[in-house]
Amino acid sequence: MKTSLLVDFTVDKTTKTVFVTREFAAELPLVWDAFTKQEILDQWWAPKPFTSKTKSMDFKVGGRRFYAMVSPEGQEMWAIHKYTSITPKTNFKYLNAFADKDENPYLPGSDWDFNFSEQNGKTKVSITIYNDSLERMEKMIEMGFKEGFTVTLNELEELLERTKTAPEEQ
Repeated sequence: MKTSLLVDFTVDKTTKTVFVTREFAAELPLVWDAFTKQEILDQWWAPKPFTSKTKSMDFKVGGRRFYAMVSPEGQEMWAIHKYTSITPKTNFKYLNAFADKDENPYLPGSDWDFNFSEQNGKTKVSITIYNDSLERMEKMIEMGFKEGFTVTLNELEELLERTKTAPEEQ
């Protein structure tokens, strides 16, 4: 039985900000772990048919995640998340920048702010993405960010569903 879950994607060009709100039929600790643990992130943080490959991750203030989205042909598109704030199970923030394979960032980047809340077994994730320049945001949108990120969050929804049902199948 599928329940109706909140999905919202809004672009505000005047503030150079993208707002994404997504609800998941899973408890907050499970959703939090999916966003903050390398071994889970690599299972969903890329729109199929791409995969996510983390080279290094240190989830702490001042730490970073360096990873690539890998195409089916093996092309790697690298990015860095530098964690700037963490409030466990509630919020974390990072600076996101595309990079080369040697971890040299391509600036400007964007500031991502993730907020988590749970009600009645559903976890809402609200993401605010502020871009340093309108040009960067427009390029991100033109490259299919909305479609790609929507597919990526759908991957997470499927992973969470499999995680919730896996123990019952054994």
